[in-house]
Amino acid sequence: MKPVHVLEGRAVPLERADVDTDQIIPSEWLKRVERSGFGRGLFSEWRDDTTFVLNQPQYAGATILLAGARFGTGSSREHAVWALMDYGFVAVIAPSFGDIFRNNSSQQGLVTVQLNGNDVEELNQLVKSDPSRLIVVDVERLSVEVPEVGWQRTFTLDSMTRERLLEGWDVIGLSLRRVDAIASYEATHTTPSLDDVFDSEGHARYA
Repeated sequence: MKPVHVLEGRAVPLERADVDTDQIIPSEWLKRVERSGFGRGLFSEWRDDTTFVLNQPQYAGATILLAGARFGTGSSREHAVWALMDYGFVAVIAPSFGDIFRNNSSQQGLVTVQLNGNDVEELNQLVKSDPSRLIVVDVERLSVEVPEVGWQRTFTLDSMTRERLLEGWDVIGLSLRRVDAIASYEATHTTPSLDDVFDSEGHARYA
């Protein structure tokens, strides 16, 4: 994944609590075998409603999602993160997140920013009063800003998640950091064969 340092973009106020992963990407979309195209399924059951916030033209192209408490609870489907990112979101700001969703997000490069409920509500009001306002999420400084009005808050990330985002390390990237140690292990260790484990009569040698 790409390194993430500073994200700048407009936001969309979802203003819904307890949005689970089945609401983010309904189960019928899980039949797809490729990873792309999930953005079309994002909140698909709600997008049939013309008044749904993602259908409102003033929020078209927004890249930061303002969500309610307990966003991303429910089943542990990576597809929820894929759908958000495929749609164009680079960060989600909410009062709290499902633990598995937060972990999946960090592995894919989607930034989850946890602020208290009052701060998220203030952001909602700032965005609703002027949807063109720019929001800046700084992963290095762990801050969220609305420069136009001087609004700023800080958030926390565990040190490993922050480092992974800044360096662009997904699971493969983390493994490649230890490629020399892996190569050394492979060169000096052998995998036992069946003959090493069982005798000629099929009995375990080490029973």
